[in-house]
Amino acid sequence: MRFSKKAVLAGLENLYPDAGPELHFTNPYETLVAVMLSAQCTDRQVNKVTPALFERYPTVESMAQASVEDVYAMVKSCGFKTKASNIVEACRLIMQRHGGEVPGDMKALMDLPGVGQKTANVVLANAFGIPTIAVDTHVFRVSNRIGLAQAKNVEETERQLQKAIPQKDWVKAHHWLIFHGRRVCHARNPQCASCAIQPLCRAAQAEGGAVSTPKATRKAGTDGATL
Repeated sequence: MRFSKKAVLAGLENLYPDAGPELHFTNPYETLVAVMLSAQCTDRQVNKVTPALFERYPTVESMAQASVEDVYAMVKSCGFKTKASNIVEACRLIMQRHGGEVPGDMKALMDLPGVGQKTANVVLANAFGIPTIAVDTHVFRVSNRIGLAQAKNVEETERQLQKAIPQKDWVKAHHWLIFHGRRVCHARNPQCASCAIQPLCRAAQAEGGAVSTPKATRKAGTDGATL
């Protein structure tokens, strides 16, 4: 079957019509904190700690006044102490620079500690409805395997996906690719035999189903957020 990006996108949409964020949040502040915690951590684990965290620190202002040690005690199951430090410092800067409101601007977000391009894209898309394509490990792997992109790093993958996908579908496609990566197109042992878009997949066509795992490199902003 001839490879078609349009057909691949239609297939993903058909598979995951209700795909969306699997992190739990209700406002831009919660979105930012949850996404920062999700770097190199599962959404499931983040969702376990954020209810108590947001009950104790419900606003940017309250988090800005928090002790890093106290925050780390609540989120240490999500990773290094640096995360707690970055979250507290980011909220302090938001208070100083943005009047306590999480900015809906790429540069302003990336000026915060612990926020790289990927995290900023996720926050912009999910908290502000701004079309972006955040390239996490799943989006990089799946898009380069199936042929929506042919890139060796996440920056070029993002640029190619922006060209391959209509802008109105950027946010939805981000979630389609994550869902497919988590459920079918695993890093190891992808479930090619049961994959509904296997006939359309460029890697499967080229390798007869023996799909390899592309390795991502990032030139800057090594945040590992997923959503």
